[in-house]
Amino acid sequence: MKKALLVVSFGTSYHDTCEKNIVACERELAASCPDRDLFRAFTSGMIIRKLERRDGIHIDTPLQALQRLADLGYRDVAIQSLHIINGDEYEKIVREVQEMRPRFARLTLGAPLLSSHDDYAQLMQALRQQMPPLAASEKVVFMGHGASHHAFAAYACLDHMMTAQGFPARVGAVESYPEVDILIDGLSREGVSAVHLMPLMLVAGDHAINDMASDEEDSWKTRFNAAGIPATPWLSGLGENPAVRAMFVAHLRQALSAAMEAAA
Repeated sequence: MKKALLVVSFGTSYHDTCEKNIVACERELAASCPDRDLFRAFTSGMIIRKLERRDGIHIDTPLQALQRLADLGYRDVAIQSLHIINGDEYEKIVREVQEMRPRFARLTLGAPLLSSHDDYAQLMQALRQQMPPLAASEKVVFMGHGASHHAFAAYACLDHMMTAQGFPARVGAVESYPEVDILIDGLSREGVSAVHLMPLMLVAGDHAINDMASDEEDSWKTRFNAAGIPATPWLSGLGENPAVRAMFVAHLRQALSAAMEAAA
């Protein structure tokens, strides 16, 4: 039976960032199941259209990829999401998997990064490995994407766990709670002397470059500096972190093990 591995991410239009983050994850996921042929899909229509228009590169949506795999005769497809939370983009994959399920003998889907209580604890340990040495009065601030979906609560949950455990970092979101103003206010009251800004995103793309690290007046760097807290941005996506890549591999293995048990 022909077997495939489909790795699905939001996507990026930055080629170097794609290589360092998405390709790095794909490589390790493929190595974990060498009996499967590797394929890629993006969930962002905007990025897919931009790559097609600008570079002549075609990337499938998850639905297109599954249709192509079915046409090519693949009967067993393992899908791994590289999304951070179980939000709209992940639900898009779930819907398309359900639609295509009748065309395969087996379809398995590995969960996003933050899907269980253990994931939060593991992610904190993974993040510690990429954090710079900190003075006692310094902290790292992680920038999440945020969402209108109720899964946005994942960012607040991670932020709360960090605070409760005395972890020297905070989490905010660009498009939902916790907003950067809340973090600036709290860190000012704590007497934090400086912060390091890092993306809590698979890739360091537009949000990290413009909303976090730029000199624009509403960027996080500018706003922390204006509040008297010097901010140093770091432009590396979570896909560059080996411990984060290992979490995605573990999620794929869990999904495949659960499918084997269900079939037994």
